[in-house]
Amino acid sequence: MEKKALEQLTGEVVDIVYSNEETGFCVFNIDAGGELVCVVGEAAGIGEGEEIIAHGRFTFHPTYGRQFKAAACERKLPGTAAAIQKYLSSGVVRGIGPVLARRLVEAFGGETLRVIESEPQRLTEVKGVTPAKAGKICEEYRRVNGIRSVMLYLSRYGIETSASIRIWKKWGASTQEMVEENPYALCEEDIGLLFEEADRIAGDLEFDALDPRRLNAALAHVLRRNLLSGHTCLPREKLCEKACAVLGLEREDVAPAITRAAAEELLVSVQADGREFLYQPQLYRAERYIAGRIRLMAETPPDEEERLDRDIAALEREQGIEFAGLQREGIRSALTYHISILTGGPGTGKTTTLNAIISLFEARKCKVSLAAPTGRAAKRMSDMTGREAKTIHRLLEVDTTDPERRRFKHHEQNPLACDVVVLDEVSMVDVLLMENLLRAMRLRCRLVLVGDADQLPSVSAGNVLRDLIHSGEVHTTRLTEIFRQARQSRIVLSAHDIVAGRIPELGARERGSDFFFLPRASDADSLETVGELCVQRLPKAYGFSPLWDIQVIAPTRVGALGTAALNERLQQLLNPASPGRAQVTFLGTALREGDKVMQIKNNYDIEFERDDGSRSTGVFNGDIGVIETVDRASRTLFIRYEDRVAEYDFDMLDQIELAYAVTVHKSQGSEFEAVVLPLMGYPSKMYFRNLFYTAVTRAKRLLVLVGSAGAVRYMVRNDRRTVRYTGLCRFVREEDSLV
Repeated sequence: MEKKALEQLTGEVVDIVYSNEETGFCVFNIDAGGELVCVVGEAAGIGEGEEIIAHGRFTFHPTYGRQFKAAACERKLPGTAAAIQKYLSSGVVRGIGPVLARRLVEAFGGETLRVIESEPQRLTEVKGVTPAKAGKICEEYRRVNGIRSVMLYLSRYGIETSASIRIWKKWGASTQEMVEENPYALCEEDIGLLFEEADRIAGDLEFDALDPRRLNAALAHVLRRNLLSGHTCLPREKLCEKACAVLGLEREDVAPAITRAAAEELLVSVQADGREFLYQPQLYRAERYIAGRIRLMAETPPDEEERLDRDIAALEREQGIEFAGLQREGIRSALTYHISILTGGPGTGKTTTLNAIISLFEARKCKVSLAAPTGRAAKRMSDMTGREAKTIHRLLEVDTTDPERRRFKHHEQNPLACDVVVLDEVSMVDVLLMENLLRAMRLRCRLVLVGDADQLPSVSAGNVLRDLIHSGEVHTTRLTEIFRQARQSRIVLSAHDIVAGRIPELGARERGSDFFFLPRASDADSLETVGELCVQRLPKAYGFSPLWDIQVIAPTRVGALGTAALNERLQQLLNPASPGRAQVTFLGTALREGDKVMQIKNNYDIEFERDDGSRSTGVFNGDIGVIETVDRASRTLFIRYEDRVAEYDFDMLDQIELAYAVTVHKSQGSEFEAVVLPLMGYPSKMYFRNLFYTAVTRAKRLLVLVGSAGAVRYMVRNDRRTVRYTGLCRFVREEDSLV
């Protein structure tokens, strides 16, 4: 079917309804031959009085009515004195308001814009303009005009406005020169264009297919993309194979480029076990630094604690408990060694052991900082210990003074003021975050790592917990005994069955059980049952809130029982559209008042107000809340996250998604009163044992499996662990890894 051609609309900008400088998104009205038309699209720096040619299509918005949705805008600066005055009065050039705009136009007429740009010294002829102010007006006008020029230049390559703004911020007036010198620089992290987009520009500029800049960019692109699969490095043969596919070249063309990139230190080459591994320098430095600090702590002579056994016994008497042998070992390790690991599954007494460790450190007048990788994990840690726990980001404190270059306030020159760091859910921590934490710790600071080594590894690069355990260099206590009280829980027993490769018992459960399996014959039946459980059965039987207590978890986003389909169905059942319920649509998904949503990326700048009236900033990946208000007039919505309400602009909607159902990866570090887990068939590559185990251990009081017993058996038997190419384990073992 032939694609419908874009329509063209010409007119003068009458007023700006909404404008976002960061993304370039605008809503503005134009006078198109006497007809007032609302235009929606990306047009950074646009001002009243400009003449534009918009390319796009007319659409009808259910709330705002007829609009022209612009895919691209060609812009022409105003030419008449009246249009120039209107343009400058709109505030598009900082430092010029309506009064000064009138004075400038009275002085220079139709030449005003040329004078501002080319003869700024003449602006001092106008009342109220000093030489310094004239210079600032000229600089700001050139900035606005520069963005316009960059957008016009890059638009020929189909680059979106938001990316054009990032490019302008980096290179300014030199943008065209920099792009033509090396279009592959657009792939760098602070701009983030895809290699394929940069390659298309390079092709237009007639770059040679074997140009070293092209080859180096492809190698970096492959390594960056594999970070998303958890790899910190790749074997040479895999890097070569993937780069050949990206470049459309043969091995004999790419292999020498890898050797050259390593020689030029664009990549780092490491020989191990008869193979060569290639790193991006940042990831190599991170693993090397972690390894060095870990060895320093591991090789620090242990403390001789003659009174430790007496203190443990006193704590037992005080709390009326008796620690098991492995618990006692874990406590002794934490208090004796400068780094230790405590690991174990549910019901093995990890929380009791952790609380004892913290109490004994505090009894020694040590300042203890508690941290976890996500907000929900930190809250859970606070609930378990009765003490304040922070996310790692909060502990290290993000420095917001330079928005272009995020870094932490705590580092080697400004270390954390604590004697002990206790870090929970370590399986979720990637190498870059771990590096930053270690850099912020004083050399004599102790580190207690707590986590479940059988859970999924971090979403980002690395496999920190497993690598440290497997290195054999860190004293590790693995709790294995399931305590009597925990043995009453079928969730706990089933989790341990799964880890051991045993199929959990799926037969009928007695009333009062915390684990149920509901067999269903098809995807449609399973979807229907999930809806019934969330809307009717569990709220009625247990009093659970469908929004705050029940969480549907699925292995994957796609498919008939993926989170996308589940969210669509559950939204229809739990929060259907209604005339009195405001909503906004983003990428085809309605987000309405009353919807359960999740923040899907860290944002340190989002403002929120707590219920006690205090205000702060920061909402983080994995935080779950409910939309309280959608204000279409101000283009904002307000989301409640437990005890606080955060404010979002509509242009930030890419940071949230519906969360009636979430993936197992997104649920990690959280615990929910009730978990509903649909499993049907087993075609998905996500159907494997430790993913199943991670999902099961998210349930606190109730777990309901829905679907196929065959899928359960398949997942338990499929013990493949996703291969992660990392070097941390090896580096920790090397004696020359000390920092």
